[in-house]
Amino acid sequence: MSELAGSAVHPFDAAVALEALGDGRYTGHTHPAYANMVGPFGGITAATLLQAVEQHPDRLGMPLSLTVNYAGPVADGPFEVTARQVRTNRSTQHWSLDLAQDGEVCTTATAVYGIRRQTWSSTEAVFPAVPAADEVAVRPFPEFVAWGRNYEMRYVDGAMPEPGASESDDSTTTVWVRDAPARPLDFPGLAALCDIFYPRILLRRGRFVPAGTVSLTTYFHADADLVSAQADRPVLGRARAHHFGKGYFDQSARLWGADGTLLATSHQLVYFKD
Repeated sequence: MSELAGSAVHPFDAAVALEALGDGRYTGHTHPAYANMVGPFGGITAATLLQAVEQHPDRLGMPLSLTVNYAGPVADGPFEVTARQVRTNRSTQHWSLDLAQDGEVCTTATAVYGIRRQTWSSTEAVFPAVPAADEVAVRPFPEFVAWGRNYEMRYVDGAMPEPGASESDDSTTTVWVRDAPARPLDFPGLAALCDIFYPRILLRRGRFVPAGTVSLTTYFHADADLVSAQADRPVLGRARAHHFGKGYFDQSARLWGADGTLLATSHQLVYFKD
């Protein structure tokens, strides 16, 4: 398993680090390694909000779902996260979260946690027929996208279009991905991975189009044992859109573990200008 040299903190852990202030309030700071075109990478914001629940002393069980609504840009600098327990039942717990700067809310979220138990199970989503990760070449994001340098991406299909590319009639991307440097998977890391897919409209149009996530919902199908067993191996992600029009489109994603186990699914609404 790969590790950072010495006792250095992994950039991801530094980016989601929160200091507890008490009463469900935390302070954090944006990290330059996860900068995006405007503000931080949406996946790191989602991971940070989940981290607030993960380290809350009243947390019950494991994450089942997380919905993040990106209300406005997050500026470089400090921020405050508030995690409020809305209701706790026998097996589920509901949370309301927000991230604010200078008293203004930039991001809101809800999370559902729960206690998992053994039941009948079946997976209808089919693991794609793809080459192994080590058989696919690493293809980095464009250099100006800072957060992309934190992930090792091996595109099976649907890589980001090169300059002068043609339009495509298919918005599907399939990619092996893991943190760079390698890092054992955890729930915040999985939440971030669900947002590593660039906007589908770029693939369809074959060129850069201004776009940004408005709302992202992630469903966690793996429990803590399955996430831990993934260790730092690549996961396979596949994303595609369903409809483009009138300034918005949606895109869905599935993430499988190295052994073909479905770890998480996500769905997001994206704003675009074209």
